[in-house]
Amino acid sequence: MKKLLVILLFALVGVEVLTTSGCNKTEAKEPAARPLPVKTETVNLAPVPRVDEYVATVKSRRSASIQPQVDGSLTRILVKSGDHVHAGQVLMTIDPLKQQATVDQQRSTEAQKKALLDYNQREVERQRQLYESGVSSKRDYELAVQAYENSKADWEASTAARVTQQRQLAYYNLTAPFSGIVGDIPVHIGDYVAPQTLLTTVDENAELEAYIYIPTERAADIRMGLPVQVVTSSGELMESTKVTFISQQVDNALQGILVKAPVHTSLDRFRNAQLVKARVVWSTAPAPTVPVLAVTRIGGQSFVYVATAADKGTIAKQRAVTLGDTVGNDYAVTGGLNPGAEPWRQSDRVRHSVPHRRYTCPADQLSQFGPPWSCGS
Repeated sequence: MKKLLVILLFALVGVEVLTTSGCNKTEAKEPAARPLPVKTETVNLAPVPRVDEYVATVKSRRSASIQPQVDGSLTRILVKSGDHVHAGQVLMTIDPLKQQATVDQQRSTEAQKKALLDYNQREVERQRQLYESGVSSKRDYELAVQAYENSKADWEASTAARVTQQRQLAYYNLTAPFSGIVGDIPVHIGDYVAPQTLLTTVDENAELEAYIYIPTERAADIRMGLPVQVVTSSGELMESTKVTFISQQVDNALQGILVKAPVHTSLDRFRNAQLVKARVVWSTAPAPTVPVLAVTRIGGQSFVYVATAADKGTIAKQRAVTLGDTVGNDYAVTGGLNPGAEPWRQSDRVRHSVPHRRYTCPADQLSQFGPPWSCGS
């Protein structure tokens, strides 16, 4: 029993000693984070275009809507959608029987007038001989001459009417105005068509132009030769061109000024009536640029980390900036950053696992172009 009490006593003394020594021990400090190297890039001035983007329509100057000039029933459709046709090729035929009958009737009338003219011409010659022989009076001769002149004018009018009706007959064959590709054909054989009926279209994918409507607020900036960039929906450049036409009128519906720019890119990239994005370049001026990956956003405000010299080396300080348009893989900086600064990329911070810290920028290091933002604490 005494042996057991002695063991317990020593055990309690040992626990007390350990507890006392644990309480008197100072708390261990975390090792300070070691600085890691990052890449920096010096901010330089680069030419930054000042552009506005509009929706433009590509139109071909060789695009025709085929509509008849006469009415009647379709009897033949000689082409199908997608066919390549040449200038003057017959596309469709409208029933010409009624017009052909009119031409035949007019031709018969013309023959009748010609017969009367020939008779009056012989009568003038006979009356002339009788008048010269003293058998008939001058009045009879003058009446014969007048009848001849009347019949001649009547015959000429009949001939002109026959030619007009015969030319009208040609309108019953619809032909291609130029070489191109046949579009959709919404009509069928037997349909009754009129001059307001759209039969088909013929398009040649050439001589394309971009139609751009610019708001009237920009009227003073529009000029001939203004650079235009045609881009895809993702921003890829497809065509660099220039303004070659400026309308002198404002479109009532759009309240815009129409300008045109020719499109010369490979025709397989554009189609008639295609909608594209057009960037109008108003001017180009040098401005600071920073890589896209060097920009961070906090609460809607854009920041970059600027390499700044300190007592113990170079450190990164947060700088608030105002960004403009993208130029390739860079942002144009319109305020908050001076040329010559060295921003470091966000991708390097992530790759090297540098702790994210926010610093306070001294007032004398803020750009003179931006407002006095607080860089954080």
